[in-house]
Amino acid sequence: MIHHLLSAADLDADEAVAILDTAGELARATGRSVKKLPTLRGRTVVNLFYEDSTRTRISFEAAAKRLSADVITFSAKGSSVSKGESLKDTALTLEAMGADAVIVRHPASGAAHRLAMSDWTKCVVVNAGDGTHEHPTQALLDAYTLRHHLNDGSGDLDGRRVVIVGDVLHSRVARSNVLLLKTLGADVTVVGPPTLLPVGVEHWPCAVSYDLDDVLVGADAVMMLRVQNERMNAAYFPNAREYSRRYGLDRRRADLLAADGIVLHPGPMNRGMEITAEVADGPRSVVIEQVTNGVHVRMAVLYRLLGALPELETEAG
Repeated sequence: MIHHLLSAADLDADEAVAILDTAGELARATGRSVKKLPTLRGRTVVNLFYEDSTRTRISFEAAAKRLSADVITFSAKGSSVSKGESLKDTALTLEAMGADAVIVRHPASGAAHRLAMSDWTKCVVVNAGDGTHEHPTQALLDAYTLRHHLNDGSGDLDGRRVVIVGDVLHSRVARSNVLLLKTLGADVTVVGPPTLLPVGVEHWPCAVSYDLDDVLVGADAVMMLRVQNERMNAAYFPNAREYSRRYGLDRRRADLLAADGIVLHPGPMNRGMEITAEVADGPRSVVIEQVTNGVHVRMAVLYRLLGALPELETEAG
């Protein structure tokens, strides 16, 4: 069993399926009127976010609280980080406070790995997104969503065709999804303009295309990526209209999917650019369901990472 979750590459097929199966069990358990489970009572989970986030931060917070953990949410803004405190000193502080797990989002690729592999802390570390590197729990929740809709929830993604479209260059979601979906047996194709595909993408375990219409025909799912303007310092495409014409998902393109094909998006969406409102709110879209599934999957990750820790000492008595 893994000790940290830093990359989708940390997971072999058995471990990934175990997390997804656990998420399904937890989803059923939290469907009761009393949603909380006592599983992680006495544990402390810290959300350490150096970047703005809504879905991921709240999802991890909800997941930990539903497992009865104590949760501390730490935002870089308004903290000592804004005064120049380093990641090391912050980690040492959290260790001194008795944190059991740190959920870290950081603008620098490799920050989560550095934290986990250092001697700064003995905490379990979960990567909630590091620069343009990876976002493994997003890949897990996407795989969970795919399992639910394909093969009647049987969980077999072997041979299923998944297309990932857009700003692959800056997307940690794309990297993690390619790795995890390949591990689970899916056939993945990434599509985008040449300027938004990373150097070396031809060595990724997926196919590469520049023709969206061609690869969408008969695909089981399409994942639209947000164009990350905040990470761009150059003109990667002529304009938003041209990008939308070539790589935006409208109803005509969505109808090219298999009859039961679905549309995913990690959010937040640039409506009208990478996806039209009609498709985002349409019957093929599972965008809101992804948010719900994110809580269950992150509960499963915390359960498997923290639930295996030694039992807390009871008071002498």
